[in-house]
Amino acid sequence: MSEKIAIPSDGEVVNAHFGKSEAFTVFEIEGKEARKVEILSATGLQHQHEGLASMFKSKGVEVLVCGGIGGGMINGLNAVGLKVVTGASGNVADVAKLYASGNFVNTGSVCQHHEGDHGHQH
Repeated sequence: MSEKIAIPSDGEVVNAHFGKSEAFTVFEIEGKEARKVEILSATGLQHQHEGLASMFKSKGVEVLVCGGIGGGMINGLNAVGLKVVTGASGNVADVAKLYASGNFVNTGSVCQHHEGDHGHQH
């Protein structure tokens, strides 16, 4: 049984700030193998919980493997059935392989920012 994961990416590296990510690399996990499927553009969806959740669901993504992410975004993604794991860093392909092997450690870390810290308006 396969599973699709998405990792916020800045080129080939994990974007440490989920909400500011303009791209997500999607991998299909089959057994202990991770196969890169596509790059999703999130341009214009930064910090938009519903828009991002809809995009992931429409592409069949089940798990978001992130570095840093806010509690509001986690709640928004969980509300539509998406699982969120945190603590990712480094090369996206390496993170996907680590997740596929069952050796990824979910740190459970949540970003604690105030609205003004993000540099955007709501």
